Amino acid sequence: MPQNAPGFLELLADARHSAMHLELRDVYDVGDEAADFEHWLSTGERDTDPASAYWAPWVALIGETVARGVTVRRARVVSEPVSDYIRYEHAGASVNVAAGELVRWLPRRRASDLLLPGNDLWVFDESAVLFNHFDGQGSWSSPKWEVRTEPALIRQVRAAFEVVWDRAVPHEEFKV
Repeated sequence: MPQNAPGFLELLADARHSAMHLELRDVYDVGDEAADFEHWLSTGERDTDPASAYWAPWVALIGETVARGVTVRRARVVSEPVSDYIRYEHAGASVNVAAGELVRWLPRRRASDLLLPGNDLWVFDESAVLFNHFDGQGSWSSPKWEVRTEPALIRQVRAAFEVVWDRAVPHEEFKV
């Protein structure tokens, strides 16, 4: 990835119409949520306060983005029965929705006939795809992301996202 490639925050700030997030993993192990996840595992209590130190930066970022007229959609392809991590994500997704994201869940068995990208990603308008890179344990690998701007790739990834979105269940209706 070129050193001058834009990062997530810059790409989101430049988005004018849409930001689409496709998540394909059943387990993530990223440091900034480790303590919250461990607390949830041991107590069943999830921080769902949009003003908490954990959520406030994300809520502000998405709120500002949506206020600019950008539609932010998140689709998660998940195995069933779901992993503990997906149950944890589901328990907190109400905050994503309250912040202005549209969230849907697609059981993996309903995605068998889909051609999906090999990595989680964000698509910003028709201008860029940011692929997220994780190792086998769900931790960030190096480099953490890769930005691609080829029009044919963007069209392909957007089409894959739309098929997932059309099949997926809205957060409010998806039971874990």
